[in-house]
Amino acid sequence: MQARSRIILPLDLPSAGEAAAVAAKLGDSVGVFKIGFELLYSAGVGVVSQIRNAGAEQIFLDAKLHDIPNTVATAMRAITNLHVWCVTLHASGGSAMLRAARESADAESASKHLTRPKLLAVTVLTSISDTVLHDELRVSGTACDQAVHLARLAAGAGCDGVVASPHEAAAIRAALPNRDFLIVTPGVRPANSQHGDQARVMTPAAAMAAGADYLVIGRPILSAADPVAAATAIAAEMETGWTSNS
Repeated sequence: MQARSRIILPLDLPSAGEAAAVAAKLGDSVGVFKIGFELLYSAGVGVVSQIRNAGAEQIFLDAKLHDIPNTVATAMRAITNLHVWCVTLHASGGSAMLRAARESADAESASKHLTRPKLLAVTVLTSISDTVLHDELRVSGTACDQAVHLARLAAGAGCDGVVASPHEAAAIRAALPNRDFLIVTPGVRPANSQHGDQARVMTPAAAMAAGADYLVIGRPILSAADPVAAATAIAAEMETGWTSNS
C-alpha cells in the first residue's frame, strides 16, 4: 500500500459541510478520515454518509465505546450498519465488553451481508503520562506496560488492533508479532511542529519504523498553508520509516 493510504486524518471540525469540504480536497492525499466526538455530536451519524459521498475511501469512527457488554453490543449493531472501516472501543472496558462487541458486529454483518468494521481497542491515551497513570489513575507500571497488557487483552478478545502511542508501538509489535493485528498511532508530529496536548509524540518516520501500521495526523495537515503538500510530505517521511521496518 502507498504510505498516503496509512494516514488517518481527524475531521475535528464543527460542521458536516466543513468536514465534507476537507474530505473532497484531501481525498487523494490521505487514506482514512476520522470522525470523532465533535463532528459526530454536532452533525449526527448522517455525517458518515456525507463524508463518504465527498470522496472518503475509508472512515474511522472514533466512538471510544466503553460501557457494560450489552450496551456496547447493541451500539455495535447500529455502527455495523454505518459501513465504516473501523470503530474504537476502550480496552479498559474489559474482555467481556470487547468480546460482546466483536460477536455483535460479526452477527450483524453476517445477517445483512455487510463488511464488518474493524475493532480497534484504545490502550493508554497519548495525553496520559506515567505520572498521571500512577498518581491519578492508580495504575502501577509504566504507560508502555499498561499498553502492552491491554493490547494482549484486546487481541485475545477478538479485536483487530489497537490505538496506542508510537512510543508503545515497538513493544506491542514484539508482544503481538502477527502483522494482521493493526497498530494505529496518534501523537505523531513532523519534526519542528507543536506537540499540542499530546504527552508522548514521535515523528512519522520513527512511528512507522517502530511498527505502526496507520498514523493519526491532524493539525500538521489541517493547519498547513497547503494541506495537500503537507500530507504529501508526511507520506514521503513515512516511506522512510516503513522501508526501515520492512
